Amino acid sequence: MKKFLLRGVLVAAFATFGFSACGEEPSFSKETLAAADKLAKTKKSSVRSPFGQNEDEYVLTFADEFDSFNRKLWNDHIWYERPNPTKNYTVEDGKLKIWPQRDASGKFFNRTIDTDGKFEQRYGFFEIEAKLTKGKGTWPAFWLFAHPDKRRPEIDVMEAYPGGEAPWGYTDADGVSRPTAYGATVWYDEGVKAGEYKHNVGKDLSARFHRYAVKWEPDRQTFYFDGKPVHTVEARMTDSMYIMLDLWFGSSSGDPDASTPQGKSNSFEINYVRAWQMKRFINQ
Repeated sequence: MKKFLLRGVLVAAFATFGFSACGEEPSFSKETLAAADKLAKTKKSSVRSPFGQNEDEYVLTFADEFDSFNRKLWNDHIWYERPNPTKNYTVEDGKLKIWPQRDASGKFFNRTIDTDGKFEQRYGFFEIEAKLTKGKGTWPAFWLFAHPDKRRPEIDVMEAYPGGEAPWGYTDADGVSRPTAYGATVWYDEGVKAGEYKHNVGKDLSARFHRYAVKWEPDRQTFYFDGKPVHTVEARMTDSMYIMLDLWFGSSSGDPDASTPQGKSNSFEINYVRAWQMKRFINQ
C-alpha cells in the first residue's frame, strides 16, 4: 500500500513540477516548492528524505520503489548496444534484480539499466539501497553519466569488484569471491579523472543491504555509505546526468569463470532508487 501511495505522490509531483520526458532542467516557483513541501509532509510514511540529510533542504524529484519494471523510467541496455535477449533481470519482491548469466554463446554479458533520455538532473542527492553480487568477474555499479557530443562526464557512486585483489574482497571457503570494498570516482571526461576513493567497508557487501549515495554540488561531490560521508572530490561538474545501474564483468574483478555463481540467487538487488534536488539549486 505504501508503494502505491508513493507512486501517486510522484505522479502528482512530476505533473506539478513540469518535468519533461527528456530531462529538461527544472524551474520551480516558490508556490510550487511550497506545495511540494506540503505534499511531502502529508506522506512522510511513503516519501522518504535523503538518508542522513536534512529533509528541509531537498525536494524529491525521482523515485522507483520497484513494484514493476517501469519502461517509462528505465532502458535495459546502454545506448551504443542492443539489449541481450537472454533474460538476466527482473523486478520481484519489491526489488530490481540483475544476475550473472551466460547467454546463448556461452559468455557472461553486461546488463545496463538506465534512465538515458527519460530522466536526468544536474546537482542533487542520489541514493540507492542495494545488496551486491558475489563471484569472480562480477562488477555491480551505480553511477551518473552523460554523453553530450564527444564528452563523457561521469560520477561513479559505487563500483565493486568482488574478484579483485585485497582490499576489494576475499575468497570464501567455497572458493567464491565476495566484495568488502567499493570505489567512487569522478571523471571530467573519458580518461580524465578528477578524483577517486576506495572505501574498505570490512564486511561482506553481498550479505545484506546498504545505502550508497552522492551529494552533488557544482564544485564538490560528497560520497556516502549508510548515511555517513566517506569521501569528497573537489571538481566542477555542471552537465545534467542520468542514472545508471548495471552488472558488468571484468575490470578489477577479473574474468568470470566456473566459480562465478549464476542465476537469480546471486543478484545485484536494488531496493529503491531515489533522487532529490537541493532547494538552493532549484532554478539552476
